Amino acid sequence: MNPILTFVVILIGFYGIATSKNIIKSVFCLTIIESGIILLFLNLGNYEGGAIPILSNGQIDTIVDPLPQALMITTIVIGSTVTALSLMLCIKLFHHYGSIDWAKILGREDLS
Repeated sequence: MNPILTFVVILIGFYGIATSKNIIKSVFCLTIIESGIILLFLNLGNYEGGAIPILSNGQIDTIVDPLPQALMITTIVIGSTVTALSLMLCIKLFHHYGSIDWAKILGREDLS
């Protein structure tokens, strides 16, 4: 996969955050940015013709570095936890303010 496509995914997430008035949409846009960053790191850690480290038959020069893959698995787990916590905070904000609109919660109704 081309790294430029991963930058496009990240930019789509940033555009969504900049234009969303809804807190839940902002949380999902952050998740899109996180997915783009994960794809970027996996693209940078891979090279064409590289083999999986476990299945290599003694060919040390063609092994793909497993460290970015292990770090990105950890990032996925932490990211899903942060997303779940953010959505729970959205529920609490809705119960407290009666809305999930950024302008109403921040007290700036003139922005909407």
